[in-house]
Amino acid sequence: MIRGLLTLLGLLALWEAAVWLFALPHYLLPAPSRVFSALLRNAESLVLNAGITLTEMLLGLLFGALLGGMAALALLVSSRARRWLLPLLVASQAIPVFALAPLLVLWFGYGMASKIAMALLIIFFPVAMTLYDGLRRTDPGLLELARAMTADDPRHAPRVLVHIRLMAALPALFSGLKVAAAVAPIGAVIGEWVGASAGLGFMMLQANARVQIDVMFAALFVLALCAVALHGGVTWLGRRLLPWQSETVMMKQE
Repeated sequence: MIRGLLTLLGLLALWEAAVWLFALPHYLLPAPSRVFSALLRNAESLVLNAGITLTEMLLGLLFGALLGGMAALALLVSSRARRWLLPLLVASQAIPVFALAPLLVLWFGYGMASKIAMALLIIFFPVAMTLYDGLRRTDPGLLELARAMTADDPRHAPRVLVHIRLMAALPALFSGLKVAAAVAPIGAVIGEWVGASAGLGFMMLQANARVQIDVMFAALFVLALCAVALHGGVTWLGRRLLPWQSETVMMKQE
């Protein structure tokens, strides 16, 4: 944490020095001091718009994780789903998310729903694929032990799925959620750029139209803080739900 803060301060110092040394105009690249001043001047507006964007990111992460989890379970238990759904999921990643944003705004309107849907689409794939991979890589010894204890009774298959496969796949799931938390701002901001009346993306567009580049950077800084907070929240939740994984990592580091 301290090293990261020192690195950030060093980069900001280099940025300030470069702007001063090359006499860069503020409408091209404002100095960090100017961005900080804009941050203070527009603090109330930034907080209000950040709350909207963060809500879109959180709901997109929640619904994306739920749908991704259901898709992963469907791929695991159904060979038909693997034949038909898996190629479709992979092929869907070839479609640029930017191209879908206008359609989502057309279908769901200029409100929060279209931004949540955009974030959901970006989050869905990494969650579904990491959880499916984790479910497939369950320790065969655990599955053999479960079959031996239940005499391979098919009625116990849901219990094996929940208590063995799903629990063993939780580390993979949280790896996918960390990736999803990092990319969640992309969906929300792209949706706000296409059509919105509030949010950090909308605020950035308004500042760009008025050539207030320092305000754009201030909004970008707040957006980065939101992404870091969301990623940190997912990491904290993973440590609380998977204490054995944290202990294993610490033992390996020692």
